[in-house]
Amino acid sequence: SWLYRILPSVCHKPFKPLEEGHLTHDWDEIEPDPNQLRWKPFEIPKAPQNKMDFVSGLHTLCGAGEPRGRNGIAVHIFVCNTSMIDRCLYNSDGDFLIVPQQGKLLITTEFGKMLVEPNEICVIQQGMRFSVEVFGETRGYILEVYGAHFELPDLGPIGANGLANPRDFLVPVAWYEDRQVPGGYTVISKYQGKLFAAQQDYSPYNVVAWHGNYTPYKYHLEKFMVINAVAFDHADPSIFTVLTAKTTRAGVALADFVIFPPRWGVANNTFRPPYYHRNCMSEFMGLIKGHYEAKEEGFQPGGGSLHSMMTPHGPDADCFEKASKAKLEPERVADGTMAFMFESSLSLAVTKWGLQTSNRLDKNYYKCWEPLRSHFNPKCK
Repeated sequence: SWLYRILPSVCHKPFKPLEEGHLTHDWDEIEPDPNQLRWKPFEIPKAPQNKMDFVSGLHTLCGAGEPRGRNGIAVHIFVCNTSMIDRCLYNSDGDFLIVPQQGKLLITTEFGKMLVEPNEICVIQQGMRFSVEVFGETRGYILEVYGAHFELPDLGPIGANGLANPRDFLVPVAWYEDRQVPGGYTVISKYQGKLFAAQQDYSPYNVVAWHGNYTPYKYHLEKFMVINAVAFDHADPSIFTVLTAKTTRAGVALADFVIFPPRWGVANNTFRPPYYHRNCMSEFMGLIKGHYEAKEEGFQPGGGSLHSMMTPHGPDADCFEKASKAKLEPERVADGTMAFMFESSLSLAVTKWGLQTSNRLDKNYYKCWEPLRSHFNPKCK
């Protein structure tokens, strides 16, 4: 992309370390934990006592790899209650896929503005400066990828259309301000996992026009064209992939963004909820709204769960009993709900903030499977 600026972005003071937020890519700060993990909704600080904007509210939950080698991912939680004033952020390490869960975000970028509300997502690609304005207590999730960009998944036998269609992705139109900031405008760079700040005396949003195809963009999750099993069996959740960041190995994703939207369930002779499984991928799940069908209790909007590779997981005991006895007729699934998954071929490590400091880890999560009992009958033919 070509950007036509009033003043080049090179005009700033030297960058200096900024001690802010809880970002890290140190995956060895605490011992690994292979257990099924679930977090209660992450707490948003109250504004009068603790003003926190998007940058200071970033917290790294888990990840793998590292940005210097250009291979890896990180999952961050953001909680904030105030807007970014005369400061912006850009990510030198990779791309941010931002999933707001509570509160809308007015994101100003060098390419223009985007209003992103819950049930929408946006992607701010590597190097793009942006500021986030909020309108109260705000919370959400971020999937960061190093060394790859998000793209639409290959559709294979699905054909030309389906899942997330290209026509439904929106990009900003040019918007600029020719504004001097005598008190200093702060430009924050996320570089090699740490934050650095530089001062300049003008707004970075001085791009009068641009053209190209390397842009920020947004997408409304209700636009997703759902594909599902219409005869029998439970299809792999890859059919719900919105965006993927590929590796150099064919068919293996560095990261997938997958959603579980409202849809019809019609499969016959089938246990319709997700089956119990162990996965060669790592699965982080979040809930934007509603009640996830496989775990209606305990898994709450604004919280999350992590099922590490090859650790078994699946529906809780209540879901199993209910689905096993249900009459198999056409039914609506997940109405009023939007759950999502960040899935990766990397083995994710959880940060100290995720396991301890946040104080949101649900230590009783494992108990949701304890009531499961055998229904095996050797005489059944």
